[in-house]
Amino acid sequence: MKTFVILADGEFPKRQQLLEILVSSSGIVCCDGAAAALVEKGYTPIAIVGDMDSLDKNFQEKYREIIYHNPDQETNDLTKAFKYTLSLSPDQIFILGATGLREDHTIGNVSLLALYSDITDIPVRILTDYGIFSCVDGDTVIKTSIGTQISIFALDKETRIVSEGLKYPLKDVIFDSWWKGTLNEATLDSVKLKIDKGKVIVFQAY
Repeated sequence: MKTFVILADGEFPKRQQLLEILVSSSGIVCCDGAAAALVEKGYTPIAIVGDMDSLDKNFQEKYREIIYHNPDQETNDLTKAFKYTLSLSPDQIFILGATGLREDHTIGNVSLLALYSDITDIPVRILTDYGIFSCVDGDTVIKTSIGTQISIFALDKETRIVSEGLKYPLKDVIFDSWWKGTLNEATLDSVKLKIDKGKVIVFQAY
């Protein structure tokens, strides 16, 4: 299975599990702002993607053979890196460094999972030092473990969810605010969601 990592310009991962993923992946694609931090930590990207406004000229010259300059200001560097990574025919994509440092970037990056799920059918997840974000729709089974903390964010207020395996059932919840569906807990090893209308972002704590 080809697993590629995209490193965004948020907080560099500290969790050992994530550092091992960096090492074992088929390749690391960096948003331009994350490239210097990655190299400083001793890792080597296979590509650096973005508008290059965050990299000094000496760094750009040194890594010019793997730089893919995209000046488009109508999208962000994470999406540019994501589209480049798709060209590598991955089986799954893990996004690291998408959270931390700036809350506005965190919210924006997490929300992009819904866009990415429209573009590709392969699994795309944001991994943080605290848990995993993914985007799901329709009838979904989430593999987890009893006691795992789970939060669900509906992106459409018309969304309705029937759940099985959650401490607080979602059947009658009206998702007219982002906090509804959060701070739940798995009571089974598999949580089943039947989602009517729209997509939801799921966060599973480690």
